[in-house]
Amino acid sequence: MQRPSPRRIQGPGLFLAQFLGDEAPFDTLPNIARWAASLGYRGIQVPTLGTQCLDLARAAESQTYCDELKGQCAEAGVEISELSTHLQGQLVAVHPAFDGLFDDFAPAALRGRPRARTEWAIEQLKLAARASQRLGLRAHATFSGALLWPYVYPWPQRPQGLVEEGFAELARRWRPILDAFDEAGVDLCFEIHPGEDLHDGASFERFLEAVDDHPRANILYDPSHLLLQQLDYLGFIDRYHGRIRMFHVKDAEFRPDARSGVYGGYQGWAERAGRFRSLGDGQIDFGQIFSKLTQYGFDGWAVLEWECCLKDGAQGAAEGAPFIERHLIQPATRAFDDFAGTAASPERNRRLLGLDDPGR
Repeated sequence: MQRPSPRRIQGPGLFLAQFLGDEAPFDTLPNIARWAASLGYRGIQVPTLGTQCLDLARAAESQTYCDELKGQCAEAGVEISELSTHLQGQLVAVHPAFDGLFDDFAPAALRGRPRARTEWAIEQLKLAARASQRLGLRAHATFSGALLWPYVYPWPQRPQGLVEEGFAELARRWRPILDAFDEAGVDLCFEIHPGEDLHDGASFERFLEAVDDHPRANILYDPSHLLLQQLDYLGFIDRYHGRIRMFHVKDAEFRPDARSGVYGGYQGWAERAGRFRSLGDGQIDFGQIFSKLTQYGFDGWAVLEWECCLKDGAQGAAEGAPFIERHLIQPATRAFDDFAGTAASPERNRRLLGLDDPGR
């Protein structure tokens, strides 16, 4: 029996953030789009800090400009899968302990002015909502920022109400942004990531409750960050698939020893027990991930985010597109046992169950 065409994962896609540079082909959007297409990518996820790839404010206001951007990408052989405001999202909520580290993400005039920096970041997200709408995109990638990260380990004992107050403030800052994305018809997807207040399922649930289950509060699923925390990254899909709207295909491995484990002992990435790897070099079971996402009808992009402490990015990018391509699943349009199917009717079903037998 023929079924309606099911939804399927799109790809391969490539997140550009780790590859942008000053020299060709990494210096402009048309150049890096052609480079990505030459490696077999069909989509590119575009960071929006600065103007190297696009002017976010202009994209929010000008349909002509957005059509030009889409045309440049189409001519190169790719399409924009999503925009990213990871770095601006980080600045929506910054604990004072991290001001000096995160100030570099903001325009120079805002450095040392945390309140103005936060207002700028919130406006950046609202611009991204409108730009995504004009580009015809369905989802957007970001970070939540963090007010509570210095208190992630409960020693010394956290004062009563501290966590609740932190999430209440995080929700207060993000709700207007979520409303802007709702108005634009775009899902806002928080990458679940250490260093963010939304770093696992429990913290995402706290946030979701604080924003009254806002329909645009969704998840960018990246299994590498879950593995390094020793979460069940496959069970995570079963539990949160209704909120997963984006997917970073990134590998990792966790090999604890007698010296260090999850926390890493302040070591560099190559020496840590948990470290990111290029696709296929780590421990992530991508066969099961693509199967589960297909089972639940995920039809967003499978986007490579390359991060590896051992392998060069050029090699990782070249290997990434065919790796994702091999894992894409064309969902079944027929049941495998349709050849043995038989006609049915309510009367026949009752007979088969023995329900019309007067003796029963």
